[in-house]
Amino acid sequence: MAFLSLGFGALSQQSSADSVIASAKEITLSDTINYDDLFQDFDAFMDSILSPQSYFLASLSAVKGYYNFETKNTASLIETSKKLTYSPTLGYYHKSGIGITSNGYIINDGSDMNFYQFSLTPSFDYLQNKSFATGFSFTKFVTKDSLPFYTSPLQNELYAYFTYRKTWIRPTIAVSYGWGSRSDYMKRESVIQDIRLRRRGYTYINTEESVSDFSLMASVRHDFYWLDVITFNDHIRFTPQLALTSGTQKFGFNQSSSTYATVARTGSNVLYSTDNVYLDDQLKFQPLSLTMYLRGEYSIGKFFIQPQLVFDYYFPASSKNFNTVFSLNLGLMF
Repeated sequence: MAFLSLGFGALSQQSSADSVIASAKEITLSDTINYDDLFQDFDAFMDSILSPQSYFLASLSAVKGYYNFETKNTASLIETSKKLTYSPTLGYYHKSGIGITSNGYIINDGSDMNFYQFSLTPSFDYLQNKSFATGFSFTKFVTKDSLPFYTSPLQNELYAYFTYRKTWIRPTIAVSYGWGSRSDYMKRESVIQDIRLRRRGYTYINTEESVSDFSLMASVRHDFYWLDVITFNDHIRFTPQLALTSGTQKFGFNQSSSTYATVARTGSNVLYSTDNVYLDDQLKFQPLSLTMYLRGEYSIGKFFIQPQLVFDYYFPASSKNFNTVFSLNLGLMF
C-alpha cells in the first residue's frame, strides 16, 4: 500500500497530454531538464555506493528486545522483560573486500548499565562483479559471567551470503553456523532448564547435548533512492526486505542486523516471541520465522541515520507468534 500511494502521488502531479501545440511562453520548467545528465548522475551515485571503496565506520544503534531474567519468585522462575539495547559499532572495510567490525552490547539490567557482551568480526566481501556480491565472516562473542538474564552459549559464528544484483528485486541466500564449548553451555544450563520448566511443565535434561545451531535464510529486497532531497549532498534510501529463516535454533544466535554502511551485508537477525525465548528442544531443521524489514536511511555527507521497523512471525511458538521491533542507528562513514 505504501508503494502504491507513492505512485499515486507521483501520477497526480503529472498533467495530461495536450493536443494543442504550446507557445514558447507556455514551455514549463520540466521541458528544460536534461534527463540524460540526471540519469548519468544517478548512475554515478549507484556506482559510488556499489563499487569497492575503503572507509571507517562508527555508529550507535538502539533497539528494544526481550530478555529473560532469573527471579526469586517460585511461581515464575523466569521473568521476561523488554529492554532497550545499545550497540556501539566500530569498523574498517578495505576496497579489497577485507573488513573488521567490533560491536558492544549494553542494557540497563535494573541496577546499572551492563556492558554484557562484545564481539569481533573479521570478514571478506567480494564486490568486484556488478552482477553479484558474496562474502563470509567469522564472529567471536565474549560474554560476561554471572549475568542475571539468559544469553546464548554460542560463542562463535560463521556466516556466508550470496546476493544477485542485476534484477530489480535482489534475492539473497545466507547461512549461519554457531557453536560454543561445553563449559559455555554449563554456565547457562540452569537458566535454560528453568525456562523449559516454565514453558513445558517438566524439566528436560540431556547430558549429551551438542552446543551448536544452524540457520538458512532466503530473502528478497529492493532499494529505493531519492537524491538531493534537501541539499545537493544528501540522499534517502528505503529498503523493504522479506526474509524466510529456517534452521535448528536450539540455543539462538547472537545475531544483529547489519548497518547499510556495509552495502553487501544483508543482516540476518531473527526475532523471537516471548514464549519461545530462543530455545527449542527439537534439533530438527524446520521453518523458524517469516520477517518483513522496512529499512530507511537519510545520509548527508559522512553522517547517516537509519530507522528500521521489523515485523516477525515465529512459527515454532505456541502463542504470541507475531512480534514487532523498532530500531534506530546513527553513524559516520569516513
